[in-house]
Amino acid sequence: MKKLLLALTLLGTVQAKEQTIGFAAGCFWGVEKHFESMEGVLDATSGYAGGDEKNPTYKTVLKHRYNNEKGKNHTETVRVIYDDQKISTQRLIKDFWELHDPTQGDRQGNDRGNNYRSALFYTTKDQYKIALETKATYQKLLTEKGYGTITTEIVPLEVFYPAEAYHQDYLKKNPNGYCPNHATGVTFSKKKSMDLPMIQPLGGKEIVVIDAEDCPFCERFKQDVLSAYKGDTPLRVARKTQLQGFDIQTKLDATPTILFIQDGKEAGAYRGYMPPKDFYKVLGAFTLGSDSEAFKVAFAQGTDGRFCKQYDKFKNTGDGVFVDTLSGDILFDTKQRFNSHSGWLSFFEAVKGATIEKTDTSYGMKRVEVIAKKSGIHLGHVFEDAPGGKRRFCINATVLKFVPRADINKK
Repeated sequence: MKKLLLALTLLGTVQAKEQTIGFAAGCFWGVEKHFESMEGVLDATSGYAGGDEKNPTYKTVLKHRYNNEKGKNHTETVRVIYDDQKISTQRLIKDFWELHDPTQGDRQGNDRGNNYRSALFYTTKDQYKIALETKATYQKLLTEKGYGTITTEIVPLEVFYPAEAYHQDYLKKNPNGYCPNHATGVTFSKKKSMDLPMIQPLGGKEIVVIDAEDCPFCERFKQDVLSAYKGDTPLRVARKTQLQGFDIQTKLDATPTILFIQDGKEAGAYRGYMPPKDFYKVLGAFTLGSDSEAFKVAFAQGTDGRFCKQYDKFKNTGDGVFVDTLSGDILFDTKQRFNSHSGWLSFFEAVKGATIEKTDTSYGMKRVEVIAKKSGIHLGHVFEDAPGGKRRFCINATVLKFVPRADINKK
């Protein structure tokens, strides 16, 4: 009875509410994450399909990615089970085409081998028809943009082997990674393409973060870093297809990719989720210079010389605040400043919630280090010797920027 139902389904005579389809679009981690986040998808499972080997493993599939003496190798596939009353087959298949580059043969980006080949595994006659129709349409769109011939296999899903447990929800389990991004940027909807305007270099130093839809590492980077960033170095978020006029050497096949740009040319890049501490250290080297006094203070617990130039510049400022030179976060207020005659900026207290205090036993002393909460840079130390029995925040001037109170909200 089960075989009969399956046969009828393959012939398209049974209109089941729940349907199954398989998509191979390179490394299955990103493909799984993409489809499982779509409303109407009931389940997305990483696995292997399209090959001859029975009960394949990740190890055996990798072993035969360049040649397979036993026959055709499997390709990394995501089996998608969906409710066709909530999401259409056409929507899923169009997303499949747009999700990767189907013209690359036995690879996707830097992932090379027949286990990364593009394939669509159908289970109904209707899926097969839609696959062929959308393929023809997408081929025309790709050709207009200079891409080659689609190499995607469109074959029945005969057997599907779920991958090892550690491959399932891999991107959720590994929060410090990146999402593979092999999309061409060519879409079925012209409106969808027009919604993303091209961006050009601003000139000078800037940061461009390449992200993608449904990328958890992009969202985490936005939450942990970008949501709090108020620095002077311009920062923009864009898709890789939006860049125009930039000289980029790094392959933009992973998201997020953080690009540090100088006059339109890549000066540095980081692929994957970048913790705040790492982001600000790289930003510090980029904007301050890794050999500068400010960089040594911020990231090597250095100390300004007494009565240094920056201190002399700041000592007579008017009413305002001192901000983190990298993150732009407000750290100290002139209302709490006093002249300690020490040669360093002194404050009775920091802005509430802006700093972290940590025990420092370096140089054989026991002190309390003051750290900027958002960027993690070293600011100085706090002592218990201020007038009136108050605390004295002894702060290095080279890691600060002064902002007049009238200009605080102008940025």
